[in-house]
Amino acid sequence: MVAVVGLAPVARHIDSALDVAGNRTGTSQAATVERRMASDFASPYARYAIVVITGLPSPASPEGLAALREVRSAVAAAPGVARTVSYLTSHDTTFLSAHGTFMVVGVNQPHAAADDWIEALRGTTAALQQRMQARYPAARFAWTGNAALNYDFRSATATDAAHAEQRIVPVTLVLLLIVFGSAVAAFLPLLAAGVAIVMSLGLTVLLVRAHWPLSIVLRNSVSMLGFGVGIDYALLVVSRFREGLADGLSSTEAAEFALRHAGHTVILSAAAVVISFAALLSVQANELRSIATGGLLVVTTSALLSTTLLPGLLAWLGPRVDAFRIRLPRRHRRRPRSEPGRGGWHGWGRWTARHPWAALAVGGVPLLALGLQAPRLNAHLPSGDWLPRDTQSAAALRTLEAMGRSGLVQSLRVLLVLPPGAGPLTDAGWNATMRATRAIAADARVASVRSLPSVTHAIHPSATLITLLPPDLLRTFVSRDDRETVLEVTPREGVPISAIVSLSRELRLADASRLTGVAGARMLVGGLPAFNAEYQDEVRARLPAIVGLVVLGSFFALLIGFRSILVPIKAVLLNLASVVGAFGAAVLVFQDGYGARWLGLPGPIDGLFPAVPLVVFCLVFGFSMDYEVFLVARVAEAARAGADPEQAVADGVARTGGVITSAAGIMVVVFGAFAMGQFLLIKILGFTLAAAILIDATVVRMAVGPALLRLAGRWNWWPGVPGSVPAKPRVADPVRLPEKPLRELNQPLVTRDRRALTDALDEGS
Repeated sequence: MVAVVGLAPVARHIDSALDVAGNRTGTSQAATVERRMASDFASPYARYAIVVITGLPSPASPEGLAALREVRSAVAAAPGVARTVSYLTSHDTTFLSAHGTFMVVGVNQPHAAADDWIEALRGTTAALQQRMQARYPAARFAWTGNAALNYDFRSATATDAAHAEQRIVPVTLVLLLIVFGSAVAAFLPLLAAGVAIVMSLGLTVLLVRAHWPLSIVLRNSVSMLGFGVGIDYALLVVSRFREGLADGLSSTEAAEFALRHAGHTVILSAAAVVISFAALLSVQANELRSIATGGLLVVTTSALLSTTLLPGLLAWLGPRVDAFRIRLPRRHRRRPRSEPGRGGWHGWGRWTARHPWAALAVGGVPLLALGLQAPRLNAHLPSGDWLPRDTQSAAALRTLEAMGRSGLVQSLRVLLVLPPGAGPLTDAGWNATMRATRAIAADARVASVRSLPSVTHAIHPSATLITLLPPDLLRTFVSRDDRETVLEVTPREGVPISAIVSLSRELRLADASRLTGVAGARMLVGGLPAFNAEYQDEVRARLPAIVGLVVLGSFFALLIGFRSILVPIKAVLLNLASVVGAFGAAVLVFQDGYGARWLGLPGPIDGLFPAVPLVVFCLVFGFSMDYEVFLVARVAEAARAGADPEQAVADGVARTGGVITSAAGIMVVVFGAFAMGQFLLIKILGFTLAAAILIDATVVRMAVGPALLRLAGRWNWWPGVPGSVPAKPRVADPVRLPEKPLRELNQPLVTRDRRALTDALDEGS
């Protein structure tokens, strides 16, 4: 409680603390170019934004020219604006279009956050728009570019998270009421999840203040995972506590009983998830590192809350946990515990245990059908219009596309570093720059390349030319030490994003000495496509190591937890099957378009982002382990109590079927709520995770998993014995004999061997 009270006020600063450029890596080549542009050059366009102007007369007319001057005066007077380029600068027809015009605005605020100056610029044009609409009612000013897009993505992400939470809470509460039949018991998992989210966000703010930059995507991931994992763990603890109360234990003893049994499962499950996130931390890309950090914080916090605060709260509540009972139709009523010998889950468990090969077929065929689609997954940036519809920057970018000028946002910056004696203002360096300019401009994907030789149209850098050049133009393209020069590469309109990313990768790998004709020359490539290329390369390079680390870490965690060889091997294989099945479902929906319109997409897309396979693998692998631990722990308990393999599997399914499907249903609701948002990456992650949980909790854990446990029989626990899984408490649970006669009992007594006593009572002994 002390931690909650201390972190809650800090968590309010989460939106301002998080960075937006989640795909940027601080030590990458593209980041180096960005830093050098800000430090080595005096360019007014090291940081820039684009204002798209519509509803005014064409600048080619006197009236339109006068209106554009008014716009330039207002924008140039805004704090931090260094320079503007528009039709007024050179009467370049590039700025003319039937859809409007645009202005490039250079910002001279190298140390200010992009949010601050974008918000200020939008405030300036909003006031200007209001004034000019008196004369031109259709006048509109919209900002776009990297900074503006990032600013809007931050807002869209926060809005998506808030809307998803609003959808999650009422639906989840209804599901929990169906599960528990009590308002108090249903509220506790929601409370645990909410507290875990608040604490995790507070810890995130502290990490950012300690110079650990994190992406805005963490906000959504913490909410999504917090509700899923927090409710999952709390659901298990509350179910075990109510089971203890139903067996006649006191409030404190029931809390100890829940902690001893459910706590072991929660910690083991959380360990598997934490291993996955820890592996994901090895990727340097800020977006993935942010998801991993948020996951580590919220899973750890949820596990700690479920094993500290929640048991204490339950011990205090006692029988009041069942207060405010909800009257449900008979078919929806759930008993506080799953009793072997009763209910549909016991019947399914018995059928699975008696017909394992048939159960394998029932579960394996649909799983195989989905898995066959997974190899078609395209893990690259999607082409086309997938930006949030309602954001100003995305709308402005669409207007630029209509003008045929959207390539400005995807421009590349090639930093040419020349050796001493061959600087860009020498004859050798000038010729080298011209050669590189022509070679890059010859690529079919490139619309134009701007460099000092191409802008000045000079064939050599005479002293007179250098003297006549405006200082800001000179230092836009040449560094202060006269050793570096910049080539601005604008891609051709209509070229897919993936092709531009490939171009940046090819330029980065090109031989600069051969391209320029100067030995010792080097090229560094920056810009948004270069960041994306490095991000994809980083993910692909780390993927094998992360997969291996997650698989081995989960294997050893289960090996230690269950003291068995076969259980962790089976768990790893089943988890992989769930992951592959989820990938297949994502391919069918997003790439093939089946049901895409239900998720708010106009049609199929050709890429699912580089991050999706890695993130989904780590998350699903961890979450799938939860249900595996739930099921196997119960089967082990039954085996420890002396049940044969068939009986143990039937008992395990009977006791966990309701808990697993209830927890999975809540997780599907949580992830599905995020799949309905505007942020495409989160939409894809939400759907894929929801599909994975649905597949895992039904087909895998309720059919394939029990069938394999039954076929393995007593080999499940080799080289140990079932009695070692988990460790048996040294002191037996106390026997609570009720005052009423035994024949009136409707709950089994609590003894060291519950099954033996239950069977005896059932037989009328």
